[in-house]
Amino acid sequence: MERRLSAMLAADVVGYSALMERDEATTFERLRSRRTELFEPEITRHHGRVFKLMGDGLLAEFGSVIDAVECAVSLQRGMTERNAAVPQEERFDVRIGINTGEVIVDGEDRYGEGVNVAARLEQLAFPGGICVSGKVAKEVEKKLAFGFDPAGRQKVKNIEEPIEVYHVRIDAQPRRRILRRRRSGRLWRPLGVAATIMVALAAVWMALYGPLTTSSPGGSSTIPSVAVLPFKDLSADKSLGYLGEGVANDVIAILSRFSDIAVVSRTSSFAYQGKEGDIREIGKELGVGYVVEGSVRKEGDRVRIVAQLVNANTGDHVWADRFDKAGTDPWALQDELTGKIVGAMTGEFGAIRKADYSQAWGRDSTNLDEYDYYLRAESQLNLYTKEGLERSGEISRQGLKVFPASPLLTVELGWSHWLKVALLYSSDPQKDLQEAERLVNQVLADKNLSPQVTRLANWLNAWLLTLKRDHDGAIAAMNKAIAAAPYNAFTLTDAGSIFLQAGQPEKALELTDTAAARDPGLSWFFNYVRGFIYIVLGKNEEAVEVLKTTEFADAPLQLAIAYMRLGRDAEAQAAVAKMLKSAPTATIQSWRQAWNFRDNAILDQASADLARAGLPSQ
Repeated sequence: MERRLSAMLAADVVGYSALMERDEATTFERLRSRRTELFEPEITRHHGRVFKLMGDGLLAEFGSVIDAVECAVSLQRGMTERNAAVPQEERFDVRIGINTGEVIVDGEDRYGEGVNVAARLEQLAFPGGICVSGKVAKEVEKKLAFGFDPAGRQKVKNIEEPIEVYHVRIDAQPRRRILRRRRSGRLWRPLGVAATIMVALAAVWMALYGPLTTSSPGGSSTIPSVAVLPFKDLSADKSLGYLGEGVANDVIAILSRFSDIAVVSRTSSFAYQGKEGDIREIGKELGVGYVVEGSVRKEGDRVRIVAQLVNANTGDHVWADRFDKAGTDPWALQDELTGKIVGAMTGEFGAIRKADYSQAWGRDSTNLDEYDYYLRAESQLNLYTKEGLERSGEISRQGLKVFPASPLLTVELGWSHWLKVALLYSSDPQKDLQEAERLVNQVLADKNLSPQVTRLANWLNAWLLTLKRDHDGAIAAMNKAIAAAPYNAFTLTDAGSIFLQAGQPEKALELTDTAAARDPGLSWFFNYVRGFIYIVLGKNEEAVEVLKTTEFADAPLQLAIAYMRLGRDAEAQAAVAKMLKSAPTATIQSWRQAWNFRDNAILDQASADLARAGLPSQ
């Protein structure tokens, strides 16, 4: 068995499955033309060799890592040129990841961790972008003009140690390399040894960048990563913690709308609330290059925020500022704060970006008091307890008495009704579902919604349409929700549940894998969604492994189903007993009201498993 040190690059065509569903023959022909007219010639031109085709991807070998990086950049630029004349919904976007490591040579094929790491890096890349390991960046950064933006250390699937990740900035021309001749007359490249680059154009990131988005991030892959910590409450009585959480959460939501910022979800970053620690350690644990932290104080109608952006690799302050706002426009503060954060990270904040951010939260007429009601309701909602949901609904209703036309408070109230059903807390599920539907329809009747409300309303509507067995409508609604915040890991994960019930478990799994690669700290949620996916796919051992790591929602009941199918009845009964302890009114009937599969047999079989495990029928 031959082993050798190689450099590897992995990339895939994004949204290919969706394009094939829409027009199989045309899509296949377009893919073949891209291979023959762009990929194969460019790989050959950069001294590479295609040795394997895989559906919408390929594998290739190169003689040097520099050739591989230059080839990848040429491929992305070629794709950008070809996409310019193609309608948005028909465009092919490619993502690429590069690594160096040892591989096993088996005839024409290659195996080993070096290949696997490259594939994981590809999953972290954005459409039109290139993601490389730290070893690749260090090897070529002084030999090419392309910049490398650090994204921190990332924990990826099936790789034990976190990977140092960089994104290639492809908007610069490469420097001409000086090539020396060996005595044999062949060209000697600066690596000093013959390296093998394997380019894997494989799996589709369909769930995020296929039908779920309305735009592509374009040609640049300058993607700094950031975690936004909850802002500290500096009010005299320490009663405004929700305000610091809300400001940070809203900044996260706004940043999640853009492809050139990778932002960690609130679940991961809020785990550091109230904890003192070295920003460098926090950045390392969260796998980010930047951390935003600060404080908030509210006095009457005036809000004062102090914020700072810290380089998580060095601990140095990149930028700091104070924001003093009064009046009736809380969104103006969000726009100003977020704009300065983005400008500090990317070095640019032009007129177009400003216009994008000024529209991020929408209505200038939103009142600061209205915003306060929303933040307090959201703070309670995110506890995911029966008492928290009840309190969230009360706060939203109080706010609606003062601001009866508020879509923000209306959709927040709708979520509290739905979550009571989903988390098995509702004493009258049908009534709660009807009220959630009434509220979300009221919001969606408004055609001038901000992206934040658009995301929340369509996300909720996707669940309600699923329960009405309108699975196609549910997927369409989920697409709209994610288009409003395409890179939000939490929304992507929950979208997996929508696709699963619509009869697309493989796509659902792709969604959770995408969320996991983007935000490993969200494991309690994406493992919950993965659990039911594995059950549907008949992978009950895998279901047990992931469901044992989370107790969110009805995870114990899903665990019971997997145990029953493995013949582990006692463990299944213990899982049901655990569920009944936290949700005493849970029954098979109430559980089924929170799920509705296109294939009725899935729920019928699961219900039978739960009955045998001891869950009451009604």
